[in-house]
Amino acid sequence: MNFKDMLNRNKAGKASNKNTVNTENNEYEQNPAEEELNVDPQAPVADEQPETEGLSAEDKLKADLVSANDKYLRLYAEFDNFRRRTNKERADERLNAGKDTITALLPVLDDFERAIKAMDTATDIIPVKEGVALIQNKLKKALAAKGLTEMEAKGVPFDADIHEAITSIPAPSDDLKGKVVDELEKGYYLNEKVIRFAKVVVGA
Repeated sequence: MNFKDMLNRNKAGKASNKNTVNTENNEYEQNPAEEELNVDPQAPVADEQPETEGLSAEDKLKADLVSANDKYLRLYAEFDNFRRRTNKERADERLNAGKDTITALLPVLDDFERAIKAMDTATDIIPVKEGVALIQNKLKKALAAKGLTEMEAKGVPFDADIHEAITSIPAPSDDLKGKVVDELEKGYYLNEKVIRFAKVVVGA
């Protein structure tokens, strides 16, 4: 193959790759879920140096330029494919972030629905109370399995980092001064990080 034929082939490959990149980019702007850029690994390898033996210095530079452009287009196509895959994976993670937690809570939701139906015909309040308590324990276990922990607040020294003081009252005893006398709303940790402050009453 002489240099002129090789140059024409590389130019044709360049135009083809450029069209592919532009077309795929347009499709990606419209719909990120479209197929990836089609880069044929069996196409002429970009890393191979063009045959430049017997060519003038100018022709060698032209051949090197064609080869460099081909490598650039291939690298750009590979990067665009990687970027689109990464964006799609991140979008899927955001959509399904709470899937495991919701799935774990569905049995508790079913129990609540059964309890509400049972209340319509219940004549004894004691079994209803026991049923609600069982559902509460089931809910706590399901949330604990996901890393949720109740905050122990009553009787401990007031800590502004985890407690929210609603009001203060005279301490019932000297040992409760500066401590939490009552808890109006429980605080919670998620994997040892505070996600809700405990609303408390502090002894003064």
